[in-house]
Amino acid sequence: MTLRPAQGPDAARGPGAAPGALPSEDPADLDRQNPETEIAARAEAFRNWGRWGEDDVLGTLNFIDTDKRRRAAALVRDGVSISLSQRFDTDGPQKGWRRRTNPVHTMTDTGTDAERGNQGFPHGIGGADDVIAMPLQCSTQWDGLGHIFDHGYAWNGRRAGDVVTSDGDLVTGIEHAADVIVSRGVLLDLGRHLAPDTRELADGYAITVGDLEACADAEGVEIERGDIVLVRTGHYTRAHREGWGDYAGGPAPGLSLTTAGWLHRTEIAAIATDTWGFEVRPNEFDVPAFQPLHQVVIPNMGLTIGEMWNLDALASHCAAAGRWQFLLSAPPLPITGAVGSPVNPVALL
Repeated sequence: MTLRPAQGPDAARGPGAAPGALPSEDPADLDRQNPETEIAARAEAFRNWGRWGEDDVLGTLNFIDTDKRRRAAALVRDGVSISLSQRFDTDGPQKGWRRRTNPVHTMTDTGTDAERGNQGFPHGIGGADDVIAMPLQCSTQWDGLGHIFDHGYAWNGRRAGDVVTSDGDLVTGIEHAADVIVSRGVLLDLGRHLAPDTRELADGYAITVGDLEACADAEGVEIERGDIVLVRTGHYTRAHREGWGDYAGGPAPGLSLTTAGWLHRTEIAAIATDTWGFEVRPNEFDVPAFQPLHQVVIPNMGLTIGEMWNLDALASHCAAAGRWQFLLSAPPLPITGAVGSPVNPVALL
C-alpha cells in the first residue's frame, strides 16, 4: 500500500487552532475563502487509513458485523416492506453532466413478435426480453470507495491511478460490498424536524451536527456503530411535485462540511440522502469548491454514501408508527470494478 505523505495532525488546521484541536463543528467558523485548508484539516483529523489493515476494501462497512445484523433483524415487527428507490426510466433528473444520462430501456423481444410467430420458438411459446443502458449513478445509488479521490489518493492511501483504470476499480470495486450492506437503518427526517409545516428544507440549507443530534433526540433514537443513517431533507419531495428542475447538481439542502467529525465518531457504516449530492449545495465557500465533504469522507474516512433515495413513504410510515429504526437491506449490484451501483433499498419494519 502506498500512503500519502503525512502532514501531521495540525499542519492543515489553519491559524489560531490549538495544537491537537479537532476542526470546528460550527459552520460559522469555516474559513469560506480557503476550502483547501478546511478540507485538509478534516481529512487529516478523520482519516481511517490502515484501520482495518492495508488490504481493506470496505472502509466503514466493516462496522457491520453478524451481531449487528441479528439485532437489526429483530426490528422487523409488522412485516412491512418499503422500497426506497426512485424510478429508473427516461423521466429522470439527469441532464448530461459528466455524460450522466437517464436510463434508456429498450425492448429486444415483444408480445407483438410473439403474436406474429416470428421468434422461432416451438409449440407456440413466446417471450419478451429487454436491455437497459444507463450510467451507474443516474438514479438511486451508492457511491463506491473508488468514486472520489483526494489529491490523487484513493481510500486507504492507495494511489488513485493504481486503483481505478480503464479496466475499472481494480481494488475497491463495488462488488466487494454485494453481501455486506444489510444492517440497522435509522431515518433522520430533518425536513419534518426542522420544517414541520412544509417538511422540506430550503435549498442551500446546511445541516449541522446540532441538527442531526436534535433530530435523533426528537425521534428517540441513538445512532450506533454500524448503522446506516438515512437523511430526509424533503428535496426529492419538492422535485417530485414540481418537476426535476436542477435536482441533479443544482442548489439543495444537505450536510455541512462541519459534520465530518460526527460522521467519523458515530462509526456509522454508511449514510444516504434524498438529494443528488449528499452535502449542501452550493458548497459552503465563497471561492470555487466542489463536493468538499465527499473529498473528506470517501477517500479518507472510507464512508459509503447513498444519493437520490426516495424516503417519503418510509418517512410517512415511521411518523405514523413512531418508530424510526428498521432492518435495511441495500446491497449494490455486484458489477465487477464499478465505482458506484444502482440500488433498490428495502426497509423492513
